[in-house]
Amino acid sequence: QVQLVESGGGLVQPGGSLRLSCAASGRTLSSYVMGWFRQAPGKEREFVAIINWIVSMTRYADSVKGRFTISRDNVKNTVYLQMISLKPEDTAAYFCAASRVFRTEKSVYDSWGQGTQVTVSS
Repeated sequence: QVQLVESGGGLVQPGGSLRLSCAASGRTLSSYVMGWFRQAPGKEREFVAIINWIVSMTRYADSVKGRFTISRDNVKNTVYLQMISLKPEDTAAYFCAASRVFRTEKSVYDSWGQGTQVTVSS
């Protein structure tokens, strides 16, 4: 399995920006797909964005397209989620995850971080 540690969450005003980081370790990451998911209180954990480690192929949830950007740094073994134009409905715990397949279903992700809280409020 891959060990994942998220950071970068916090409180931000509507319209603001945040960058989340996910530091990965433990296995050769080149064969993994890295994903960001989020879970708001009382709701199911949902897909946000994924990236293929080698070719940087990406996919986004419709709700974040044009506002969020997923990227990775191969040297630092770190995946990022740059978030701009944040909305109150983006408030959630954000989780990093790793999978062997390029899919958005959370069931195929077998390594998860502990999560980092993002709160968008004035």
